[in-house]
Amino acid sequence: MISFDDFKKLEIKIGKVISAEKIEGADKLLKLVFDLGGPEPVQIVAGIAEVFPDASVLIGKQLPVVANLEPKMLKGQVSNGMILAVNVEGKPVLLHPEKEVPPGSVVK
Repeated sequence: MISFDDFKKLEIKIGKVISAEKIEGADKLLKLVFDLGGPEPVQIVAGIAEVFPDASVLIGKQLPVVANLEPKMLKGQVSNGMILAVNVEGKPVLLHPEKEVPPGSVVK
């Protein structure tokens, strides 16, 4: 259990995928670049390549992102956040807003 104050520390925003590509030498990882409503795009590395072998299908999709995680290096790529997904039988299922919202919209 975490406190509500701990939960409030999470910065969850809706990001729009502006580019997506497989990371060479990694079977499961995609490099996604998001518009999170700020001045600069944000790169996130996600373990969803097995479900999305054609990463280009993700371009334009809106996904919830934890935007305030410490950066982490994965296969030589920096990841500045984490996408949120549902785990169904070991496979990620992506979450989407019901309708299009501005990039950077805060999830509450």
